[in-house]
Amino acid sequence: MNDLFIKFIEKLALIDNTALFAASIVPYAIFLFYLYKIKSVNLVVKTGYSLTVVFVFITIIVSIYTLNYYGKTLVEVDFLHGLAESFLTLSDFVILFGFIKILNNLEVNNS
Repeated sequence: MNDLFIKFIEKLALIDNTALFAASIVPYAIFLFYLYKIKSVNLVVKTGYSLTVVFVFITIIVSIYTLNYYGKTLVEVDFLHGLAESFLTLSDFVILFGFIKILNNLEVNNS
């Protein structure tokens, strides 16, 4: 069973997933479209989810830079990988702050 699982993982590693990642922007754009229509979600949360698109854009730019300048993938250049990932961390904190704001504005009804 263990050998079968390892062979399955090795087969998965051979699949080129570039098209899948490129196509994933479509459902995320639909998600953002409907998120901005919801009135009960504050602008901070909406901005945080929008910053995730900025993270993807910056990651693509930094990946191209590392391939051209270093001849390596982004994962192999630690300080640039960390820089790119910091934008994801920033968007996550903005989303968290927005949800904390929503929770603090909820009225508590004790019986």
